Amino acid sequence: MDLSYDPPEQFRTALEPLHELVAKETGSTDFGPTDYLPGLEVLLQSMDYDPHFSARGRRAAWGQVVGVLKGRAHAIRSMKEHPGFDNRRIVSPVVITGVPRTGTTALHRLMAVDRRFQGLESWLLDSPMPRPPIGTWASYPQFQKTVAAIETQYAAAPQQRAAHFLAAEEVHECCMVLRQSFVSNLWCCGWSAPTYDAWWQCQSEEAAYRHYHRCVQLIGSNEPRTRWLLKNPGHIDNLDLLFAVFPDAKVIQTHRDPAKAVPSLVSLLMLLHPLMEDGRAEQRGQIMMAREVAKWASAVRKAETVRRRHPGQVLDVIHADFHREPMATLERIYAFIGMDIPDGTRAALAERIALKPELARGEHRYDIANYGMTEDQAREPFADYIARFALLEVRR
Repeated sequence: MDLSYDPPEQFRTALEPLHELVAKETGSTDFGPTDYLPGLEVLLQSMDYDPHFSARGRRAAWGQVVGVLKGRAHAIRSMKEHPGFDNRRIVSPVVITGVPRTGTTALHRLMAVDRRFQGLESWLLDSPMPRPPIGTWASYPQFQKTVAAIETQYAAAPQQRAAHFLAAEEVHECCMVLRQSFVSNLWCCGWSAPTYDAWWQCQSEEAAYRHYHRCVQLIGSNEPRTRWLLKNPGHIDNLDLLFAVFPDAKVIQTHRDPAKAVPSLVSLLMLLHPLMEDGRAEQRGQIMMAREVAKWASAVRKAETVRRRHPGQVLDVIHADFHREPMATLERIYAFIGMDIPDGTRAALAERIALKPELARGEHRYDIANYGMTEDQAREPFADYIARFALLEVRR
């Protein structure tokens, strides 16, 4: 959360000043292909029309738009400064995806213990560049800025540490660079944005995936032979685009009862509401719950269609199985991706499993009843999906 920029009186007329501000700060006027502009224009229009921003929220929202456009400019400039960064093909990346709150983050961070993988660290998603040696990260202004932004957000909403912990040096989600094309589900999550959402639902993210692929190549260009470990829940909505840029990807799809996963997601997103907007929290929570159920039910159906065209490239992991027998789940995953688990790596994985770092910052509590829906209503659009993977969880 960046509160350092004064927002304009009107967002919809701020397109040119926004570019001028970012160009001044980055020293570059090159933002790459112009396919990002339609989404940015709709987003700025929506920011005037849809949310009831508080003064702080208005500043934070503007800071996010500035930061993401800066990230895009930084990526494009770094690509020009490092010709040949895209000479090597990314071979068989391991990609974790699934409905949000189904264990994707826990699995991703657990597997990232294996130093034979490289991933997308939070600070490099904010400022894409060839990954420098880890011992130098703290000296980079970009790293320092990401650290400060995360701490500002946690100071404003301490409960987010338990709900979804972030750190500048840890691996993060691909969506943080996908959003640099301004055709992204993320722009529907931070504040009320139904105008943008209606537009986004009708768009292709093909250009966003092309930019994302080039950013992955850029960030890993100093370690081209190191295998990639990537993660993004939203990939299940775009598996066809993921396989278009990574044809030999090995995808791990996680699964959990949607009546548990989706309200957990809505609860997480609603933690931002009082930081961004005045009032309407109960109403927005209910609207968001209905929206997220419909969105992710559609996503799992789309993913199933694409999976049939890529036999042998997707492994299913059930949330309950992973939590009950994490090492056995890892054995299945490593066999699927064609890698062994050396003794030293096995010990490191076992140590992280025993530490349970996801629980160290408190428990994320939520209740679907707060969002105007019952568990049965949340499950209904997922009925075939729940039956296929035996996901029904019943309280005892």
